[in-house]
Amino acid sequence: MDKLTLMLAVTVLIILGIAGYIAHAFGAIMLLRVVLFLGYLGLAAFSAFFTALLLYAKSKYFFPSLLSLLASGYAAYQCYTWQQPLHVAYITAAYIVAIATGLWWISEPDLSIYERIRGPQALEKAGRYRAAARKYEKKQEYAKAAECYLKAGLQESAAWCYEKAEMHVKAAEIYEKLAEEKEDNFYWKEAYEMYKKAGETIKAAKCLERYAEDEPWFWEDVAKIYEEGGDYENAKKAWKEALEYYVKEAEEEGVFWEDVAKIYEKLGEKDKAKEAMLRFAEYCENEAKSDPAWWKHVAEAYETLGDSAKAKEAFERYNEYKHQH
Repeated sequence: MDKLTLMLAVTVLIILGIAGYIAHAFGAIMLLRVVLFLGYLGLAAFSAFFTALLLYAKSKYFFPSLLSLLASGYAAYQCYTWQQPLHVAYITAAYIVAIATGLWWISEPDLSIYERIRGPQALEKAGRYRAAARKYEKKQEYAKAAECYLKAGLQESAAWCYEKAEMHVKAAEIYEKLAEEKEDNFYWKEAYEMYKKAGETIKAAKCLERYAEDEPWFWEDVAKIYEEGGDYENAKKAWKEALEYYVKEAEEEGVFWEDVAKIYEKLGEKDKAKEAMLRFAEYCENEAKSDPAWWKHVAEAYETLGDSAKAKEAFERYNEYKHQH
């Protein structure tokens, strides 16, 4: 048992001991008075702080806070004097009702009282589709909730509900529509994710392709997905787009020449693949001057190029570095 748990256990035991002593020496009523007095005293202090804060902020919630301060203060006084115990009971009941009402209200925000007391079917018939959707959603009837959200014109909420209902194709179709309407590429990525979950490989690739138009580092993923779906023609086009992106990156940061080489190899351009791998080897050799761990990559590059002598030399330099560290 750690110290914090031990301290908490000791504190609880002390409180229970004090409560037991009060009940034994002065009776259960006195114990109830003490508990209620301390509770209302704390609530009065809390209410006083927020009343002052809300008054300073000129908030409309000042008056409910002031009412709570007066009620809790009066209840604490009555617990101390015990002249009107029924008043304490009334105030306690009022607080219980207020808390229960607050929790009920929070559970269904933005709904009117009429909408709160009606069922989802009745609200749907009445044309209150947003409220009906919220009710269906609460009952975990996500497909019906999605249909109501669509009728209410809330497409993103509908897509989310279709996703919860594991109706991924319908969710993807909504995201595609949103991508076109709002001209926001984010939705193409969402549509891709939904089609991927639904096992619609080619549709997923087409959506990711649209996303890659603005985020070109995804072209490689597009190509791989097309290959997975057996669409080699579109895969080749995507590999060319990925190649264009990696060449630009490699010209700025040489480490990407390895990716360029691999794509050239995949496209069947062996001479260009060899040229790119040579540039990668040169980059790695340059890096190895300051960080000998790069000799491993130098060796691997020359091994790919079929230059066994240089690969062996680089591996020896890497192993030497490893033994020193």
